[in-house]
Amino acid sequence: MRVWPGQPYPLGATWDGEGVNFAIFSENATGVELCLFSGPDDAVESSRIALRERNDQIWHCYLPDVRPGQLYGYRVHGPYSPDDGHRFNPSCLLIDPYAKAIGGTITWSDALFGYQVGGDQQDLTMNHSNSAGHVPKCVVIDSAFTWSGDRPPRVPWHRTVIYECHVKGLTKRHPHVPEHVRGTYLGLASDAIIDHLISLGVTAVELLPVHHFAIDRALAERGLTNYWGYNSIGFFAPDVRYASGAMGQQVGEFKSMVKTLHSAGIEVILDVVYNHTAEGNQLGPTLSLRGIDNATYYRLDPKNPRYYVDFTGTGNSLNMQHPRTIQLIMDSLRYWVTEMHVDGFRFDLAPVLARELFEVNRLGTFFDIIHQDPVLSRVKLIAEPWDIGPGGYQVGNFPIGWAEWNGKYRDDVRRFWRGDAGMVNDLASRLSGSSDIYQWSNRPTYASINFVTAHDGFTLRDLTSYERKHNLPNGEENRDGTDANYSRNWGVEGPTHDPRILARRERIMRNFLATLAFSEGVPMLSHGDELGRTQLGNNNAYAQDNETTWVDWNLEARQRAMLDFTRRVFAIRHANPVLRRRGFLRGQVVDGSSTKDLSWLHPDGREMTDADWRDHDSHILGMLINGDASDDIDDHGRPIKGDSLLLIVNNQEEMRRFTLPVLAVAGEWEEMAHTAARQGVSPDEHETTVAPFSLVLLRYAPAPPGER
Repeated sequence: MRVWPGQPYPLGATWDGEGVNFAIFSENATGVELCLFSGPDDAVESSRIALRERNDQIWHCYLPDVRPGQLYGYRVHGPYSPDDGHRFNPSCLLIDPYAKAIGGTITWSDALFGYQVGGDQQDLTMNHSNSAGHVPKCVVIDSAFTWSGDRPPRVPWHRTVIYECHVKGLTKRHPHVPEHVRGTYLGLASDAIIDHLISLGVTAVELLPVHHFAIDRALAERGLTNYWGYNSIGFFAPDVRYASGAMGQQVGEFKSMVKTLHSAGIEVILDVVYNHTAEGNQLGPTLSLRGIDNATYYRLDPKNPRYYVDFTGTGNSLNMQHPRTIQLIMDSLRYWVTEMHVDGFRFDLAPVLARELFEVNRLGTFFDIIHQDPVLSRVKLIAEPWDIGPGGYQVGNFPIGWAEWNGKYRDDVRRFWRGDAGMVNDLASRLSGSSDIYQWSNRPTYASINFVTAHDGFTLRDLTSYERKHNLPNGEENRDGTDANYSRNWGVEGPTHDPRILARRERIMRNFLATLAFSEGVPMLSHGDELGRTQLGNNNAYAQDNETTWVDWNLEARQRAMLDFTRRVFAIRHANPVLRRRGFLRGQVVDGSSTKDLSWLHPDGREMTDADWRDHDSHILGMLINGDASDDIDDHGRPIKGDSLLLIVNNQEEMRRFTLPVLAVAGEWEEMAHTAARQGVSPDEHETTVAPFSLVLLRYAPAPPGER
């Protein structure tokens, strides 16, 4: 085989139409070998090529006789000295960090571990077992794809509705998705799924991790899996499990999915895991970065580099102090935008990326690079604003340009609707966009990603059916998963046929959905909540790749009614610009109007006083939004006005009367939504009734000019 010098850039395996350039970074290696394989399960390479060229710590070569579809990996030589942070072992076949496709999954074996375990369970000596038969091979791809006509929707943040979903879980059981593509990227792009998303008003899907990931050995040996995918081992490679084939088909099928969703006006946001990898702690396998340059890519304990600094709870954290680690992440992000056409990212455990020293640095290098990048600064950026390290809860502290999963919204809304006292003040903040969290840093309302449920935790139905987690199927004796669910079962734990309990649960679910639709900020639905999906009380179903987590599309009458309600409330949101403002409502008089943009009302119709806000026994609140307070504009800069709206919430067992405000222009109040199933009932001229544990939305219809 001919071997030419090649170039140090770009990193990875790059087909140029004539041959393939291979380039890999390692600062501390003493030698690198490129290994070519004939088959995905081969334990012995067909060719082993020593890379002679090294420029700026990048090892490289060019093979003019190699074509797309070639399987490859690396063996990297260097010191095996864990006490110094080095874990080189050429017996371990390594996955290219820049691989665009990975042709299979891990087969667990002791050969995957670069050390031999001593009696004290420490990695004392090098393991000389060849791991090649157990490691998935990288695949050289032809990146050509017909993107012609693809236009990113670029939906403005304030008009965005996010739908968090799992590629497989959403589509696996759908009867109208062609059977051969269920559970795949192409299944997600099927007509049945797109029609469903459009009917909900969804403008963006947020996909649980699709970077190629590993299943933990402990899970595999218990017959379980890493269903969610938060265990990345390939930051450039779409996971092969969601594709029809492993020899590069995953790349083309992912691109087809994106293009099809774009044509329907739906953006694609990826949940990305750059805070750690699947290699775990000091006793983990050697699969990629650990064997390429452990001391560069991982955050090591400065007092004892044998061990890892762990801000993630997974055993390791990537080393954001090293420029090559930051480059790996930035190159990956840019690749997914420029080559795969995705529209944004949700960063798992985002504070880890800001830990340059030990504490979270809000103005860290990572954020500086993102903000100046001409590609990444234009896409949607969402932070999960917490990790397990000191000071890791950072809700509200990310910089301008970032949105955040608002955990305070989730908790406050849950507590209010389960009936907790003293929550009116907190709920008011969440309904109006959480200005108490975001306004101080000059961030807009859409800094807040509002959600009640997500993949992690109870589903919406389980939130109203269980007061305790039921995670025994995970095999951890119910110790896993949070105990802080703020849930209520409304009479009995779990399933029931009691019509009274079922009716109450459905009302509370409608309360959650309507609250989400009518809150300022960006709403995020978790897939299947609009159908009343259950996981039977499992609030940590990360290991369940089965009917526990797959959406069941065989709907009962109650579920169809829930779906219809969800569609209706999000259609109301879409039609009323005051519910999706860009800036915060200020409680001040609107220009050209005699009324405030926002007024908080007591049940007797007057504005809330300081004493009212301090009343711990208060359970009912009115939110009056002036229709002239819309700050939305059309493509020509003309203001888009809406209706004045009155939202009333009641989280107590008593029916309450609510005196309706009298506005300056003659007209009448019309009911748009009532979670106690009173839709279409008009309030009288002066007041309306609010059922126990219910939400009412009223629209003010001005009288015709001749009748005012």
